[in-house]
Amino acid sequence: MTHIDGFVPPDSLFSTRRTFKRLSALTRPLINYDIEALWEMETRTLPPVLRKARRRIRAFTEKEIIPRALELDAAPHLPAGETAPAVEDLLRAAGRQGLLTDLLPSPIGSAPILSFRYPLIWYQAIRIEEMARGCGGLMLLLSAHSLGIAPIVFSGDIGALRRFIIPAFRETKQGNPHLFAFAITEPSAGSDAEDGYGASRAEPGTLARRVEGGWTLSGRKIFISGGDLAKSIAVFAALEGEGIESWTCFLITRGMPGFKVVRTELKMGMRASGAAELEFDRVFVSDDHVIGGLRNGWAINRAVLNTSRIPVAGMAVGLARAAAEAAIDFACRTSLAGKALIHYQEIQLLAAQMIADTSAIRALVWQAARKSYAPRQDLAAMCKFYATDTAIKVCQTAMDLIGNHGMLHSNRAEKAYRDTRLTQIFEGTNQINRLAVIDDQQEQLLELIAQHRR
Repeated sequence: MTHIDGFVPPDSLFSTRRTFKRLSALTRPLINYDIEALWEMETRTLPPVLRKARRRIRAFTEKEIIPRALELDAAPHLPAGETAPAVEDLLRAAGRQGLLTDLLPSPIGSAPILSFRYPLIWYQAIRIEEMARGCGGLMLLLSAHSLGIAPIVFSGDIGALRRFIIPAFRETKQGNPHLFAFAITEPSAGSDAEDGYGASRAEPGTLARRVEGGWTLSGRKIFISGGDLAKSIAVFAALEGEGIESWTCFLITRGMPGFKVVRTELKMGMRASGAAELEFDRVFVSDDHVIGGLRNGWAINRAVLNTSRIPVAGMAVGLARAAAEAAIDFACRTSLAGKALIHYQEIQLLAAQMIADTSAIRALVWQAARKSYAPRQDLAAMCKFYATDTAIKVCQTAMDLIGNHGMLHSNRAEKAYRDTRLTQIFEGTNQINRLAVIDDQQEQLLELIAQHRR
């Protein structure tokens, strides 16, 4: 076969690229181009250290994540505390590859020191996209862990870094993965914890009471990604008698008396990662497990969310890629009236739209990430809601193209659709993220109101 229906062969006189090669050598460098896969072209634009990281994580995804993805997505829902052997194997493999310790540079962690010439968010967005393309659930299993470490990093507490992160990373590198989790959501407060106005009016459910030598925590946290497997959990609690403005970050470790993983949710998507309900029944936490000082939890929480929303947008890019790849593969191997679906113009239009939408949200994410040493709330929120909403549209287009086969659990597009739905909810619902844009623009908007009243 020399060409797809509706197009001239690449060696035709009417082929754009062949025509360009006939132009003057003086102008040809401005016009002519070589065809290569979009992934390769985009990778070449990255700085060398990030280019190498993207190739390495793609190879890990191909070898370790994709072969386990459909099996673990369809596996029976296990009680809290039980783990599938395939999950344990993946965690050990990720630990060996340095993918559970790459939030910090070597020798503490495993990230190349040169990667810190660029914003950490950029690396994280690239990393998460590649893993999400393989499986949203397994990506979350390996990435929610970084969210749990972030409060310690952002607290600037070197002592806490030495007490908690260095020993945990050492454990992980020795083949015994030590996972962290991040616990803010409560039964009565979801996105309230991710919006200043909502938090200022919310009643905290998890409370810390002062006792000799430390604090006792009582309450519940829900929908905590990785909370079922984590050995260390950053828990945000209000001081007794005060509101969420007194939020303080406490590091809870598995085995503390009074701490219990109640259950994990039976979810629509990202099923390979547990969303745990955690119970704290007068859990004693010593003063040296307070992270970042009393009443600084709200600031730490906001810093973590501003940093994590751009990688969540990267997650959406990876899931959109997975759906688009599944649909285009289907169009190339499935025939109608004696020819592959890709020969039909309606299918070509759908494929082009999926490719364009995925490339557009990646460009948005990389543009925001490359200049985000200190991420702005409005830019991070825009990336998050726009990329995740667009990814849902790509998944819907993929399923439209695949038709009735798209409803099968064995189809990557169906799985990507279910996985992507969660990206519109966590890190603040997309409605909350839209409001976060206005929050950062508030002073300019107030000034504009004032100008019109003068």
